[in-house]
Amino acid sequence: MTHKKTVSRRQALQALGTVSATAFLTPQATGADTSAALSGPGGNAHPTIVSRVFQTALIDTHEHLHEEKDRLEKNPHPSIKTDDWSLLFSHYLDSDLRVAGMSKDAFDKFFSRQTDPLEKWKFLESVWPAVKNTGYGRAVRIAMQRLYGVEDLSAATVARAQAGYEATRRPGFYRRILCEESNIEFCQVNAGPFRKSALPTLLIQDISIVGMFAGHNFESFGKPTGIAVRDLADWHRVIDWWFDNYGKYAVAVKSQNAYARDIDYLRVPAEQVEPVFKRVLAHEPATPEERKQLEDHLFWYAVDKATEHHLPVKLHTGYYAGENGMPLGRIARNPGSASDLCRLAPETRFVFMHIGYPHYEEMIALAKHYANACLDMCWSWIINPVAAKDFLKKFLVTAPANKLFTFGGDYTVVELVHGHAVMARQGIAQALTELVEEGWLSLSDAAELIEPIMHDNAHRVFNLAEKTRVLENVKW
Repeated sequence: MTHKKTVSRRQALQALGTVSATAFLTPQATGADTSAALSGPGGNAHPTIVSRVFQTALIDTHEHLHEEKDRLEKNPHPSIKTDDWSLLFSHYLDSDLRVAGMSKDAFDKFFSRQTDPLEKWKFLESVWPAVKNTGYGRAVRIAMQRLYGVEDLSAATVARAQAGYEATRRPGFYRRILCEESNIEFCQVNAGPFRKSALPTLLIQDISIVGMFAGHNFESFGKPTGIAVRDLADWHRVIDWWFDNYGKYAVAVKSQNAYARDIDYLRVPAEQVEPVFKRVLAHEPATPEERKQLEDHLFWYAVDKATEHHLPVKLHTGYYAGENGMPLGRIARNPGSASDLCRLAPETRFVFMHIGYPHYEEMIALAKHYANACLDMCWSWIINPVAAKDFLKKFLVTAPANKLFTFGGDYTVVELVHGHAVMARQGIAQALTELVEEGWLSLSDAAELIEPIMHDNAHRVFNLAEKTRVLENVKW
């Protein structure tokens, strides 16, 4: 049974503001009139749309969240960069800081555990005006306003931000932020080969397959199986082990290999790459073409195994995290390569992530043409919220609406998921209202799309009813 939490109209309108609850409201919308509208780039969002968008529970299809216990430790997990209000700047917005000109020295001191939290503003102050209106900056501002009560970050409010951070980071804060504040029913998390989460029915896990075929992570993937890897057949058995043991608990498999290469995987027979695998295993040289053939073979081995276990295959496409390293020419080829994958495996359900930004027109064409292609808007609302809104408008009048997922925070820091979710709800409301205003949808058609694109599509494609039933009784 699904849970769809009801959010009051007052909560919905409050959630829409970055700086204040009425920041996006027209003058007539600030009273008690139930026809109040949300102001946005396309005009005023219809009250029916606003109400339904904020009452509908989101299914969050992609996160990298730490476990709550790691955030609560006196000495947090080493992967958690810092442990004060600056942590909200440590995922994605840290790249904007560097690109905006923050020096390496200031950057290191800003995120250092040795720097007094109340002294950190001086390292941020000069670049904050340049980044605070980006999607990354906006998510931070919304989170601080909604969770910490900080309307505008400044030297005068840093102490309040730190107090808010400390007051928020308490046992149970994941469920409070995700379920109560953000109205999220499930989060799908990608963390390592497969994480045995302490919150298994809230933080539902993907199986990561990239280490199965790229880089051949013998330590993380091979060692837990107890299988001695001597040849390619043994490595196949390692891959089988992960699916046999965790396929029934996982919601999907995920690969971010597009950060390293094109996603142009060809079906290469095992006998062709067996000698290459043995050389790689022995740390002997292999040409780039040989390595690509081996990766291609193992990619399809893992994908076919996922398909046997009825698991969708999530693939990164488009924009790269980080800074000063993205090869735009290569990511422009993602849509074409994705179409080849769909043809090569018509029985596999592919989920192409991040709308392939900035090449989202081609990705819409892909979803319109291929029955086994779904698109995921995870990350997109904070990369470019206006483009994400336009993508949603174009998708809904082009491709079948049952092939779309509209939210995934894609964060390691749970507070930021809330900021991102508010942005997504605002964007969904704006997109649907503009389609109604422009005459492409009737109001009733727009309203009928809300639950499918925010909740029902993901629930169906990722088989969440069955996964929940299994995970309710899991004993790690």
